[in-house]
Amino acid sequence: MYQQFYQRFLAENKGKQHFACHSHHYWPDITRDAMLEYWDDTARMVDDKWRYIFAEKVPQTQQLIADILQLPLPEQIVFAPNTHELVMRLLSCFDLRQPLRILTTDSEFHSFSRQVKRLAEYDNVQLDIVATEPFASFEQRFAAAAAAQPHQLIFCSQVFFNSGFAIADLPAFVGQLAGSSDAMIVIDGYHGFMALPTDLSTIAERIFYLSGSYKYAQGGEGCCFMAVPVGSSERPLYTGWFAEFGTLAAEKSATVLYSEDGYRFAGATMDYSALYRLNSVLRLFKQQGISVGRIHKYVQQLQQAFLSQLTTLKHARLNQDNLLAHRLDQHGHFLTFRFGTPAEVAELAALLKRAGIETDYRGDRLRFGFALYHNAAEYDLSCLA
Repeated sequence: MYQQFYQRFLAENKGKQHFACHSHHYWPDITRDAMLEYWDDTARMVDDKWRYIFAEKVPQTQQLIADILQLPLPEQIVFAPNTHELVMRLLSCFDLRQPLRILTTDSEFHSFSRQVKRLAEYDNVQLDIVATEPFASFEQRFAAAAAAQPHQLIFCSQVFFNSGFAIADLPAFVGQLAGSSDAMIVIDGYHGFMALPTDLSTIAERIFYLSGSYKYAQGGEGCCFMAVPVGSSERPLYTGWFAEFGTLAAEKSATVLYSEDGYRFAGATMDYSALYRLNSVLRLFKQQGISVGRIHKYVQQLQQAFLSQLTTLKHARLNQDNLLAHRLDQHGHFLTFRFGTPAEVAELAALLKRAGIETDYRGDRLRFGFALYHNAAEYDLSCLA
C-alpha cells in the first residue's frame, strides 16, 4: 500500500528485492519534485534564495524534525552535509592540549570510530571502549563504565549499525549516564530517526542527538542534523560563518561570536537541495498520516514474514540461530546474521545478488533491511533452497 510513493525507484529496479535500505534507502518520487523546486527557487531568487531558505525552509524542516522527536525548541536543530562534520565540531569544543577521555562502544559508525582512534594517537587522549555484546548486559555495563571514571565525552548509538540492537529506553539510559557524569553526552540516532518512535522531550537539555536523511528519513545524502541542548555555551574551534547567525548585526567584536541557538554548531555554505528533499518527505508523511510508529509496526511485520520464510527454507547459514539480536521489540529496521568467515559471507551475498536480492555485509555479518516499499507477499528467497 506504500509502494505508490516510490514508483520511479521501483521501476528503475524492477526484478530486484532491495534489502539494503538501511544503507541506501529508496527515495519517494516527491524528492524529484523537491530537487526541481530547489533549482527553480535558485533561478528565481539567485542570491536572495538564502534569505528565503533560512526564513522558510530551514525553520519548517526544524519544526518537522522537532515534532517527530518531541523536541521542545526546533531552533536548537542545526544542519550539515554529513554527521562527520558535526562530530568534528563537537570534538573541537575540547582543548586538545589538555587530557581528553572519551567513553564509547566497539560498534560506532566508521567515521566516528576512525576519527577518535586517530585522536587517541595523542598521549593526552584516552578511549574507553565498551563491547556491545553480550547485548543483555550492555546498558548496565556502559552505565557502570560512565560512573567509574570521569569522562569529557560520552558517545553511543541509539541503534547499532553492525547488529541492529537498540537501546530499549533511551531516556532512562541517558538518565543513568547523566546521573553519574557531567560529560558531554552524544547519541548517534542515524539508525533510529524515522525508524523507531523516539521521544527526546525529557532529555533534550542533556544530549546532542545526531541523525540525517540518508537512511530512514528517505531524503538521500547531504542533509544531516544535530539537536543541541538549549543553553549550550560551547565554542567549537571548527566553526563557519553560519554560526554567527543572530550576531551579524552586532557591533564588531574582537571575540568570535556564536549564535545563541543550535546554529552555534553550524558550518558554512552548503547545498540545500538535500534539505529540500528531506523537507518534502517529512511533509508527505505528515500529510498522509504516516507516523514513525506506523512505519515501525509495518517493518516489524515485514521482519516476521522474512524470518518465517527463512525458517521454512532451513538454510545452513542464513537462519535464526545466526541472527545476532533476536528481540524485535528492541531492534532497528535491519536484521544482522553472523556466520563463518568474511569470505563465506561475501560468497553468500554474491549468490543473493545474482538472484536479484540486494543486501550488504561487513566482515562476517550479513545485513537485511526493511522498508515501506516492501511487500511481504513478494518476498522470494527460493534461491537459498
